[in-house]
Amino acid sequence: QVQLVESGGGLVQAGGSLRLSCAASGRTFSSYAMGWFRQAPGKEREFVASISWSGSNTYYADSVKGRFTISRDNANKKVSLQMNSLKPEDTAVYYCAADVGGQGYDQYPNEYDYWGQGTQVTVSS
Repeated sequence: QVQLVESGGGLVQAGGSLRLSCAASGRTFSSYAMGWFRQAPGKEREFVASISWSGSNTYYADSVKGRFTISRDNANKKVSLQMNSLKPEDTAVYYCAADVGGQGYDQYPNEYDYWGQGTQVTVSS
């Protein structure tokens, strides 16, 4: 099993920035993609960004493209999401997920194998 723990969530004003981190532990694999998803109250979990094992391939939802940046540090088993120019509609619980065998472009929750507990991001207007 792979354990994923998100951190870095909080309250920020619109236009501000926040950096989320996800630390992996347990039975990790030599090659796996990572992704970030988010879920607002009453809404389905939606894809935010993904990254390949090497970090060479990244993919973003249109809603965050140009504002968010996903990165990873394999030596420390960590993936980050830098969020800039935040909007109130970015408010959600953010989850990191591991995609065993993924190439960094999977955008559906069912394609991911392990999930963190989530961290709350609230953007005030």
